[in-house]
Amino acid sequence: MSYARVLCAGLDGVTGELVEVEAMLADGLPGVTVTGLPDSALNEARERVRAAITNSGETWPMRRIIINLYPADLRKRGSGFDLSMALAVLGGTGTLPLAALDGVLVLGELGLDGEVRPVRGVLPMVAAAARAGAVEAVVPTANAAEAALVPGVRVYAADSLAAVTAHIRGITALPDPPPVAGPPAAAELDLADVAGQDMGRLAVEVAAAGGHHLALFGAPGAGKTMLAQRLPSLLPRLDDGAALEVTALHSIAGVLAPGAPLVRRPPYQAPHHTASVAALVGGGSGVPRPGALSLAHRGVLFLDEAPEFTRHALDSLRQPLEDGIITLGRSRGVVAYPARVQLVLAANPCPCARPAGDVACGCTAHTKRRYRGRVSGPLLDRIDIQLELPPLKAAHLFTESAPREPSRTVAARVADARAAAVARWAAELEVRTNAEVPGTVLRRRRWKLPEPVTWELRKRLDQGVLSARGFDRVLRVAWTLGDLAGLDRPGKEEINIALELRRGSWQ
Repeated sequence: MSYARVLCAGLDGVTGELVEVEAMLADGLPGVTVTGLPDSALNEARERVRAAITNSGETWPMRRIIINLYPADLRKRGSGFDLSMALAVLGGTGTLPLAALDGVLVLGELGLDGEVRPVRGVLPMVAAAARAGAVEAVVPTANAAEAALVPGVRVYAADSLAAVTAHIRGITALPDPPPVAGPPAAAELDLADVAGQDMGRLAVEVAAAGGHHLALFGAPGAGKTMLAQRLPSLLPRLDDGAALEVTALHSIAGVLAPGAPLVRRPPYQAPHHTASVAALVGGGSGVPRPGALSLAHRGVLFLDEAPEFTRHALDSLRQPLEDGIITLGRSRGVVAYPARVQLVLAANPCPCARPAGDVACGCTAHTKRRYRGRVSGPLLDRIDIQLELPPLKAAHLFTESAPREPSRTVAARVADARAAAVARWAAELEVRTNAEVPGTVLRRRRWKLPEPVTWELRKRLDQGVLSARGFDRVLRVAWTLGDLAGLDRPGKEEINIALELRRGSWQ
């Protein structure tokens, strides 16, 4: 009987979990048994591993082989265990000394020819190994740049099983991660392209400065989509912590660009209105994967033609917008993905959305109410800024008397406002924006605004025009307006502007 062990890792949501791949070779009828709650991909690994070992010039042992994945009570999913399983089997035969792999993380899928292929979620798995004390990792060449983002871990790039066995035997060393030039930076859309819509431009600036959710209503061609698409150009680049969070999510979803492993730009997701609930918030058979909501973490989720989404899909956003996290429960377990996004909705006034003129809108009042009712009141109540955009005039398109501010100018103000907010709340809260500040904090004695300043706001709350949630959201927008104006705290003017920005009369 021979025994060998190799360190690997799996995923539990967005967290890496270390897994020890054990192989025992014993006398008996030749065959391979895999234990430790493997999924279908892992059960099929038996044939991939056997073919890869044979085609890499090694000898497949004609013995009874038991491969165990420890801990046995953790579900194992995916093909990232292939390379570890192959090395454990070869180590069990005694032909491959595995002392060189003590404390070394090994990840990779195997092709039948012995090629080491990329897998998803390498970044969180290498990070988990680093937390456990591992200082080296062998990963597929296509994942090497991503794995190298984890500090303190020496990464080796593997393109074949034969290269890995040669490295272990000390014949030829595996190379370091290849240099990555990265794809050329895509040009960002500029706010200067938006004609007119001064209130719309202000709304986008305030939303960027405070991390507020935004809803834009109006006739086709008013500039709703243009404003929403330019919101990311106003947001600051992601710091190291946020960039690693976003990169890990994109790695798990398999959408991480190989040429730019670390995501520095705030992500932007704009799913089509036919997207299902699973596509929007995450899901799928087995273990649910991140949806557009989580892929937009620390960035913008834009839902154009919002009433065309299903009511169920839209309402599934209500809880994540409050908590900044989406928890998906399935029969095989519960997974939580981060979902701290800025939601932007855009909607036409009615299904036909025809402008007034020769062919006037023929929608009845009932049709309009039914169309607008597809976006529920509870969801709209979570939107900080709700603005109705007027139709553009010819003068807006052809008059250049006053140059429009470009994104870089507005982004500088946004960065200053965000810095002021972080400095103000740092003593008692770990928040990045005003939108994350709890309402209870805003109503404490230290931060409570004088009654004359909030009189109009209180009146609307007492009249039932504004909910308690809406009250807090108007306060947050007012604080952001104060930050943009360089004030220590907002005054009556900022409260009135915040109320005007939430006045949307769409429902």
